[in-house]
Amino acid sequence: MRMRRKKNLEARLEACGDYILYLDRDEKNFQDKSNKQLIDFEKIFGNSNSLVLEIGCGKGQFAREIAKRNPDKNFLAVEKSSNVIVDAAQMAIDEGIPNLRFARGEAEYLDCFIPEKSVECIYLNFSCPYPKNTYARHRLTYRAFLEIYRRILVDSGEIYQKTDNMHFFEFSLEEFSAANYGLKNISLDLHNSGFEGNIVTEYEKKFSDMGMPIYRLEAFVK
Repeated sequence: MRMRRKKNLEARLEACGDYILYLDRDEKNFQDKSNKQLIDFEKIFGNSNSLVLEIGCGKGQFAREIAKRNPDKNFLAVEKSSNVIVDAAQMAIDEGIPNLRFARGEAEYLDCFIPEKSVECIYLNFSCPYPKNTYARHRLTYRAFLEIYRRILVDSGEIYQKTDNMHFFEFSLEEFSAANYGLKNISLDLHNSGFEGNIVTEYEKKFSDMGMPIYRLEAFVK
């Protein structure tokens, strides 16, 4: 079921000003990366601090919290739905978080807008698992996406993934290995692992309250 378009959406998006970047392309061809429109993040944030990326930020709870905990870093939270990102951006504005911006766009085009070797790390929190094998190419840990991430990550940059879906997690482990990423700190039950500093997302609390284990991994560029 498609989400109903929010009332006064365009006016609300406009009111968010430069808190939302638009990663729009006229040509919808995931293979064509010739038309790059690279973002000047130093100009956007007014500093040269490290850049951290979250892909699929939802309502932005994780992005807002991690940005507040790390004022010395810049955060870009990506979400493809205008209906969702407008709420996330408005909450960030209301909370006055200067080191956080949102980007409306699709992960397939990230390397058309984000300069090579400019991202310190990437968070993939409870991405859609696309359980049908025929949709495996849409999973954010599919090898084509991992090559995009490799281009924008700094040398030895890292990816942090959390999910409640065991099959998606197993798929991700296989894809990271096939794409020659290193793996470390793999957890099959995050909340009982002793891991410190975890920021609980909306989905994470829901699944954890249901007694479901949370899976987590860290992958790094070799």
